[in-house]
Amino acid sequence: MRKGKSPGDSGRGLFRKVFMSSQVIKELIDAGIHFGHRPSRWNPKMKPYIYGKRNTLHLIDIKETLRGLLLAKKFIAQTVAGGKDVLFIGTKRQARKSVRENAERVGMHYVNDRWLGGALTNFREIRKRVGRLDELEQMEADGQLDAYSKKEGASLRREMRKIRRNLGGIRKMEKFPGVMVVVDLMREIIAVREARKMGIPVISLIDTDADPDLVDIPIPGNDDAMRAIDVIVRELADAVEVGMHTRAKSAEEESETPAPRRRSQRETTARA
Repeated sequence: MRKGKSPGDSGRGLFRKVFMSSQVIKELIDAGIHFGHRPSRWNPKMKPYIYGKRNTLHLIDIKETLRGLLLAKKFIAQTVAGGKDVLFIGTKRQARKSVRENAERVGMHYVNDRWLGGALTNFREIRKRVGRLDELEQMEADGQLDAYSKKEGASLRREMRKIRRNLGGIRKMEKFPGVMVVVDLMREIIAVREARKMGIPVISLIDTDADPDLVDIPIPGNDDAMRAIDVIVRELADAVEVGMHTRAKSAEEESETPAPRRRSQRETTARA
């Protein structure tokens, strides 16, 4: 974790709905969240999060996993309540389905196929590619692609599918997210470096071979087990829902607050 105050330390009383049930803890243990890599692959910076060894594997301290997950959930809820969005990243096979389904469930952005270098640091160019996707989809809807030769039409459709596959999950992301959630730090290191460069906080599930100093909130755990990934991503997405509820409630209360009455000209003159 980066030095200094954790981004999840403030606003502790605002999100009492963010908690960890015993059922979730059981799910994580049953999914093998505590199994790390072989000791020969470990990153020494992960020592505070390692409980010990069993046979040929490091064992991750489940208390540290729960601590990181709860801290991450609180920070996500605070971020979303404040009007910002979350970007979920998970391009490995075990994470793709969970990342897409949970991000779509809560209306957030995601990348689950391939991270395009410059997606954050060259954001303007990415928005141009999204514009191109909109253009191609409109052409297809209007039947304009059928006016091209068979070869040209097929080429344009391939281009459309490629852009949609790479950028479909972030096509509505018109500004930087308030936080990036990563499933596998080592695999998504390019995305993490871009986020750090642009000042975007990073939450990541990190295995025993990763460097926790590269993220703001590490969640120590097995990043290869599909069931473990499912639980982590689901819990973080649930925190988005808490934040969205708080955001909507704040907006409702704000709209119900009467505007201050403007003084009439007569009142202003009298006060003068």
